Amino acid sequence: MGCSISIPRVRPMAVTAIASLAWLLATSAQADAPPPLDFNRDIRPILSENCFYCHGQDANKRQADLRLDVREAAIAAGAIVPGTPGSSSLLERVHSTDPDVLMPPPDSNRRLSDTQKKLLDRWIAEGAPYEPHWAFTPPVRPAAPPVNRADWPRNEIDRFVLAKIEAAGLTPAPEADRATLIRRLHADLVGLPPTPEEVDAFVADPDPQAYETLVDRLLASPHYGERMALPWLDAARYADSNGFQQDGDTWQWIWRDWVVKALNTDMPFDQFSIEQLAGDLLPDATQDQKIASAFNRNHLLNGEGGAIAEEQRFNNLFDRVDTTSTTWLGLTMACAQCHDHKYDPITRTDYYGLLDAFNRLPETGAPTKYSTRIRVAPPLVELPSAENTARVAALEAEIEAVEAESKPVIDALFAAWKQGLFADGTPADAKDLPGKLPQLLRTPAADLTDDQNKETARSLRQFFDSKVKRTLIKTLPQEAKYEAARKALDEYKGDQVPLLMVMSDDAPRDTRILDRGDYLSPIGEKLEFLPPAFLPPLPEGFPRNRLGLARWLFLPNHPLTARVQVNRMWQQFFGTGLVKTTEDMGVQSEYPTHMQLLDWLAVEFRERGWSRKRMHRLLVTSATYRQSSRVTADALAADPENRLHARGSRFRMPAMVLRDLALAASGLIDLTLGGRPVYPYQPDQIWESLAVTKERDFTYPTSHGADLYRRSLYTFWRRTVSPANMFDASNRQTCTVRASLTNTPLHALTTLNDPTWVEAARVLAERSMKHTSGLDGRLAYAFRRVVGRTPTAYDLESLTRMHGRQLAVYRGDRTAASQLVSVGESARDESLDPAEHAALASVCLAILNLDEALTRE
Repeated sequence: MGCSISIPRVRPMAVTAIASLAWLLATSAQADAPPPLDFNRDIRPILSENCFYCHGQDANKRQADLRLDVREAAIAAGAIVPGTPGSSSLLERVHSTDPDVLMPPPDSNRRLSDTQKKLLDRWIAEGAPYEPHWAFTPPVRPAAPPVNRADWPRNEIDRFVLAKIEAAGLTPAPEADRATLIRRLHADLVGLPPTPEEVDAFVADPDPQAYETLVDRLLASPHYGERMALPWLDAARYADSNGFQQDGDTWQWIWRDWVVKALNTDMPFDQFSIEQLAGDLLPDATQDQKIASAFNRNHLLNGEGGAIAEEQRFNNLFDRVDTTSTTWLGLTMACAQCHDHKYDPITRTDYYGLLDAFNRLPETGAPTKYSTRIRVAPPLVELPSAENTARVAALEAEIEAVEAESKPVIDALFAAWKQGLFADGTPADAKDLPGKLPQLLRTPAADLTDDQNKETARSLRQFFDSKVKRTLIKTLPQEAKYEAARKALDEYKGDQVPLLMVMSDDAPRDTRILDRGDYLSPIGEKLEFLPPAFLPPLPEGFPRNRLGLARWLFLPNHPLTARVQVNRMWQQFFGTGLVKTTEDMGVQSEYPTHMQLLDWLAVEFRERGWSRKRMHRLLVTSATYRQSSRVTADALAADPENRLHARGSRFRMPAMVLRDLALAASGLIDLTLGGRPVYPYQPDQIWESLAVTKERDFTYPTSHGADLYRRSLYTFWRRTVSPANMFDASNRQTCTVRASLTNTPLHALTTLNDPTWVEAARVLAERSMKHTSGLDGRLAYAFRRVVGRTPTAYDLESLTRMHGRQLAVYRGDRTAASQLVSVGESARDESLDPAEHAALASVCLAILNLDEALTRE
């Protein structure tokens, strides 16, 4: 039997309606479907954190011969079957409840969340596409995205930021008031507070370009370079001593001054980098370019008795590789010193190929003692100051004067000694005379040629001066004077004439892979410098040395250099980088919150001629930067870390800047640029732990006068015991590009009790008392010197109440009042009542410790 189905005839209009409905349903389904996953954003972090350690590129640690970092390998092993989640053994493993099957294994202490498992399911269902790691592909300038509030952006940065803000359903914060903005700019660009007069002038300036004018003035300030040098010194692990038990002092501050000068003149970043990595290798290298190369001599130096020099030399090499890769590449290459990197495509061959660029320095691995204080290691550049040159000339003149005074006596001694040689008719000391001299002496003078007679006389005097004279003259008074003058010259030159450690390629060595990083276990063939294989190759004609490395970093297609630097600029001005892990842009890094903006900035930096000042101006003139940092409860809940930048960034300023702000607010600060390190107040016996032997006096040599109040940049930085009042600072032993931010009572104990802050508070109080007679005026004056803005009525009420309590305390304890107002070396106006002075000083100290004073608002 057959079966027939009758299909009703549909009118043409109905067909059209059905087709339209189908299209609408399909469109709606597409609109509702989530966008495809992004491998770098959604999948790579899961695999990198949980899988690559055992199933990555390191063949020595790879388990089950399975690689999940390479798509073809994962598919060939059956771990991934694109488009078929049910057939992919990877998913079978991650979803298993059997502990013998489950991946990651239970003993790894790693667990995938349900969300992560669903992402892997969906990714494989979408075809399991892989992508190169985002940071390893050259940045391309993206078009700025469309935004709804076209009136808000001030430059292209704002369009990228606003698009993210609007996508999250948020709105940007209003612009901060002018008093906040000028203080923010001063803190970020010069690290010094604006004066009340500068605040008033800016607030009252009707010029619509007043903000930009202020920015340009600060960028042109000589103090700009001092502020911008701080993070660079952290990256360069700059210190004024070697570290370890001996911890000898060095002259590396000369390089520090070079950095400040280069930043102030806006030396293009490519030139700035090339000169620091290879200034000594540039054609006809200038003295300044050689000084720049001291960047890679800022490392630890171990001169302890048990240290093996060659081992320490390799430690120096490892340090240079790690510092260079972190500073310019944003990569953690140290893993590849012993084995192929677990996560990034860096092999041991890559690591030691890069190390070869630094393995040509004529160094032993140990410092040389030049005085009880100074221990530096060649190669060196001698850089005497005018004062040094004059003093050396004076000491040499003293030696010459003693020599002139001694010459007749020594000549007479020589004549007597010469005559004594033939007292018995034969050369008495012939057995000690060198070469042919005995034979010549036995030959009658008449039988010798003029040249032979001259040679005999010259050789005799040379022998006398080198072998005989010292014994004959050691008891003469002239000799004691000579030895004293010579010792004074040697000691002065060894301790006072700068000898800067610089780079050189004068001692090339063979470079091989070291088995497990052991300097005694070289293996394989000789390597010559090449950059890591996964990055752009070294162009033909580039030298295979540090100069080639430095130029390679700035190839137009280099994916890392520009990204790394603009990310750190963002960190400096906004508190956190677009990639939070500013030290690591490798596979384990954070995915950028604003990928397109990062790439736009990287291309912009390169196309603006690598000018940092131009980039800094671009950043701080953006509407994003100018926002108020005030936050609503809803905005805080939606974006607690402010990664979307819907409000201004707010963070505590670095300790070095806070100290400068306190000194500047009080008027104590000495703004002299450059020069030798100084020794401001530190706790008693801060270096005492180093005084194990009597070889050197480690008493802290506290400075006096203006040197006590120099900027923190110039504080002597001992590597083993860093300045006690510089909390959360880098230890300057290794490269650091992301400062830690902690919040402990030690910070408040410093800013409430350290002599620098206490003295600043009592000097500020004295200035306030002399400025005006009324309490409100004095409190307002001190408040504005520190915070910038005019205090509110509530502020004055609180400060007045505190002042009253403190005044009662100090009127009842005049001794305590006198002790407080005597802290520090600066002179005090003795005509001021100690109790009133101490009370106001206590209030000023409180102002210096206000959250608003410590925070970059």
